[in-house]
Amino acid sequence: MSNFQFLHKEWPAIFREANEAERLTLTSPKASAMIARSALEKTVEWLYQNDEDLEWPYDTKLSSLIHERCFRDILKPSMFREINLIRLTGNNAAHGKVVSHDQSIASIKNLFRFLSFLGLYYSEEELTVPPFTMALIPDGNEQKETLRALKQLEEQLDQRREKDKAERAQIESQAAQIELLQKQLENQQKVNTKRRVEREKVKDPEKTIPILIPESVTRKLYIDVLLKEAGWEDLAEGRDLEYEVKGMPVSTNPSGIGYVDYVLWGKDGKPLAVVEAKRTMADARKGRHQAELYADCLETMHAQRPVIFYTNGFETYIWDDTFYTDREIQGFYTQDEIQLLIDRRTTRKDLRTFKVNKDIAGRDYQLEAIKRVAENLVIDSKDGTLRGAKRESLLVMATGSGKTRTAAAIVDMLTKCNWAKRVLFLADRNALVTQAKNSFKEHLEHLSAIDLTKEKEDNNTRLVFSTYPTIINKIDKVKTEDQRFYGVGHFDLIIIDEAHRSVYQKYRAIFDYFDAMIVGLTATPKTEIDRNTYGLFGIEDDNPTFAYELNTAVEQGYLVPPRSISIPLKFQREGIKYAELSDREKEEYEEKFGDPSNEEAPEEIGSAALNKWLFNTDTVDKVLEHLMNDGIKVSGGDKLGKTIVFAKNHAHAVFVEERFNINYPEYAGKFLRVIDNYETKAQDLLDKFKDPFEEQDPQIAVSVDMMDTGVDAPRVVNLVFFKMVKSSSKFWQMIGRGTRLCPDLFGPGEDKKEFMIFDYCQNFEFFDEHPEGASAKSMKPLLQQIFEAKLKVTQLITHLTDKTPDEIEIRDTYLAELHRIIQNLDENRFVVRKGLRYVTAYSNKSKWLNLSKSDVQEINAHLSHMQPPSLGDDELARRFDMLVLVYQILLLTGSGDTGKYMSKIFSTAASLEKKDNIPQVAIHLPLIKEVQTDHYWETIDVKKLEALRIALRDLIKYLDTQKQEPIYTHFEDDLDYEGIEVRELVSKTYVSLKSYKDRVESYIRKNKNHLTIHKLSHNIPISKDELDVLEDMLFTESVAGTKEQFIEQFGKKPLGAFIRSITGLEKASLNEAFADFLQVGNLRADQMTFINTIILYLSKNGTINKAMLFESPFTDLNDQGIYGVFDADAEIVKVIKIIDEINENAIVA
Repeated sequence: MSNFQFLHKEWPAIFREANEAERLTLTSPKASAMIARSALEKTVEWLYQNDEDLEWPYDTKLSSLIHERCFRDILKPSMFREINLIRLTGNNAAHGKVVSHDQSIASIKNLFRFLSFLGLYYSEEELTVPPFTMALIPDGNEQKETLRALKQLEEQLDQRREKDKAERAQIESQAAQIELLQKQLENQQKVNTKRRVEREKVKDPEKTIPILIPESVTRKLYIDVLLKEAGWEDLAEGRDLEYEVKGMPVSTNPSGIGYVDYVLWGKDGKPLAVVEAKRTMADARKGRHQAELYADCLETMHAQRPVIFYTNGFETYIWDDTFYTDREIQGFYTQDEIQLLIDRRTTRKDLRTFKVNKDIAGRDYQLEAIKRVAENLVIDSKDGTLRGAKRESLLVMATGSGKTRTAAAIVDMLTKCNWAKRVLFLADRNALVTQAKNSFKEHLEHLSAIDLTKEKEDNNTRLVFSTYPTIINKIDKVKTEDQRFYGVGHFDLIIIDEAHRSVYQKYRAIFDYFDAMIVGLTATPKTEIDRNTYGLFGIEDDNPTFAYELNTAVEQGYLVPPRSISIPLKFQREGIKYAELSDREKEEYEEKFGDPSNEEAPEEIGSAALNKWLFNTDTVDKVLEHLMNDGIKVSGGDKLGKTIVFAKNHAHAVFVEERFNINYPEYAGKFLRVIDNYETKAQDLLDKFKDPFEEQDPQIAVSVDMMDTGVDAPRVVNLVFFKMVKSSSKFWQMIGRGTRLCPDLFGPGEDKKEFMIFDYCQNFEFFDEHPEGASAKSMKPLLQQIFEAKLKVTQLITHLTDKTPDEIEIRDTYLAELHRIIQNLDENRFVVRKGLRYVTAYSNKSKWLNLSKSDVQEINAHLSHMQPPSLGDDELARRFDMLVLVYQILLLTGSGDTGKYMSKIFSTAASLEKKDNIPQVAIHLPLIKEVQTDHYWETIDVKKLEALRIALRDLIKYLDTQKQEPIYTHFEDDLDYEGIEVRELVSKTYVSLKSYKDRVESYIRKNKNHLTIHKLSHNIPISKDELDVLEDMLFTESVAGTKEQFIEQFGKKPLGAFIRSITGLEKASLNEAFADFLQVGNLRADQMTFINTIILYLSKNGTINKAMLFESPFTDLNDQGIYGVFDADAEIVKVIKIIDEINENAIVA
């Protein structure tokens, strides 16, 4: 007998597979899971064939079939989750992953529920489905299947399915020929559908098909995956699961007995951790108190307080309540890692009393930095015991002041005080990783270390050095069985080197994944969006854990100052003008560029072209001559000291090297060398160049990016800026290459006192005008841009009032594609796991059918970046996708000039036509030619553009990349020695970590309790005298400077309104302002929501422009804004009057 016997008569094929899966449930869980999935697929296909309400989607894979809206409409949501779990467990089994008895039993029970639905609603005769009983499942010894055996089983199941499909196709083929049979099939579909609909009216699925596996069990299966990754397998009922505890409060449970969802035990039999599982739809934090009560009981019963975890399957929190407050975490700790947390309760020492090893970091400011970190990490509780404080520290230290040494001393402190066992050091370049590892090994020989970019993982390694991409790949790929090698608790400390340039949005996932303390090292923090160094560390702008700036370091004698000069170089500043050339040079100009008088070439070539593709010999020769003559010398003045030339690109660097070797042949090609990523021996050359003990060739290093940051070369005395930088942080990092001390550089007792900066490209002038540098926008990856652009196209079409069938087709196609991308995300990737709640929600196809504005924001914020690149899909194809999508957006919005996009597509087609000898191109030649006609563009629409995109995107790779060939000229340049300007860097420019805007805004926030600022933020009117006092306080050199500077930055906004925009308005004051209106008026729910929206907006922005009442977010309730929400004019007048009064209180009467 079988639980599935009721299927035998009408669905024998489905019965055979269900019965087979049932027989193997306990003896072969993997095989059972695979066959259960196959039975599920057979059933789903039968339903699509026999229910006229179900329409086959384009993609007929099982995942697509069960996620199709029409299919989900006939099921209860709980049943959908169950059959999806059958599919997922079957997939895992097919890939050789471990399937437990619990999982195989869950698959069989869920399959029974689904097949009960089939029998009860579709059988020709009324069925009575007997209750499910475990007694019918054969018991026996479990068999271990090999991956090969599983593969064979999968092939057998595929063959069965293909056979069934072939038989069905044959019937359909006959039906096409025999009209009577066709009608019979159609009638049968109608009968089946009608039967289901009629039975749905009288049969309650909750009663006729009782839930066999509650939501809590399904949730636990998800939690089990996370536990398994941390090595917690083979969990036993009554011990690891549903463990009985005594001593629960009587108010919670009169019997005093409770059952803990999970208890994780140590090797000594004591409880290491308690895990409380809440409903997936509930906030995980609702389990916090319950978990705490269980921990109390376990502590009483076993004399050891466990670490607390609470989770809903999506969000998980860890709480070692003997030391830290709770915090979110991406998974669970291993047994050894939790044991270490327990052990540290007694072995952890007070960092504040640690005696720093001064051989590692002995300077007073380094000792202070370490002390500040210690005080940041630990505090005293009321009973005098140690407690963990913050877990993030940021050290702002001038380049050359010994950041790496300080970090090594911090590691020494944390390891010796038993705060950290394993440490991860992250840098953004291989050279910096190598340098850091060498430095740490010099100071911390007793700690084993590996360079993850070159060496294999080792569980016993204490120090791991890596680049960001390397560790991201290792997290997902390095596993043993089902367990991640790099679990969330693997590292106790992460050190971020040069945090200002490394911590971009795409790498932040690393710090969210690892549950570790973080120490950031940087010289120049940035406060730009997506790169907010302070934000990552959860601290206020301009308030790092410790700061040691260049000014202070120079004053105290720990760094040397620069002597800087800006050198006017004519072509570099003005470009090359044909009219100013000599007759001989004009001939060369005409020969290489064309004759300007015949409009063959421009009258001048801008300075941006110089050293990019135009290389002028005399320009380079004059720079080298000036450097060799005026640069700081060593060896008694006979030899130029160590020099770095910052070149624009590799071709520029090579050209500089060639010109030097021609002009100075006596150095035999060894004195000046290019050191960049194109040079195969770059590391060897770099090691010789930066040798701190002896002068080795090369003496001049010409570099492109490789030596801009992080390279320690104390003998450097000359820096040559032969390129424009524009990034403030990078500029100061480059200057930092020369700030390091070097004793006895010029002879015994003659130390390095300064270094020279030669600026030939007006960097100093640029930063005079733009102290913060050029504003750099954080570019999203191309795949993310494409995803968001397609989503935007769908929403633009949705909101069209007269959309065409073609537009609807494009919208539905894009939505289906975006849904598939989310549905097919690999949930094992840690980046995906972090957003699993959103992945799960938007894997449901029905969610995409009516997206709200907040849905779109959620997708863009949490999902659009997760798509992995497709194999073989190149960047050029993606750029073409983006080009077409932007064109579609412009067409749909009717805004912007489509001409330039049409021109780009036109020229792309013209270039492709020249490649007609390539077969793939030849196939699309008619379309390629048509694109180049006016007629094609006269009827352009989104569907034609999509067809064009699909046809051409994979052909773009055949196009030759357009490159500007380098041109070498011999025009005489002019270096104006008389115009050389000496610049004072240290005393004027490098005075603050903070930008002007940040400084003003931070000052206002810090002085929020000042009487006038307090009044402004509490909606209390202010007088002119009060505002005058505030102006006197604000417009000082150290805060906002002059009034003119303020207006230049913030415009002519009234000072009170400006301050309000920073502080916002207190909600209590706003509630008081609207109190009478809310109490007197009998307001509807939507009207109250509208008023609350106004209050929320004012609490953040301080004032409100009345025109905003007709824009989002005030149109989210009604398209007409305030007029659509309030019917009576009198009510609208009252609301606007209140707003006017609030706005006027920010301005002096």
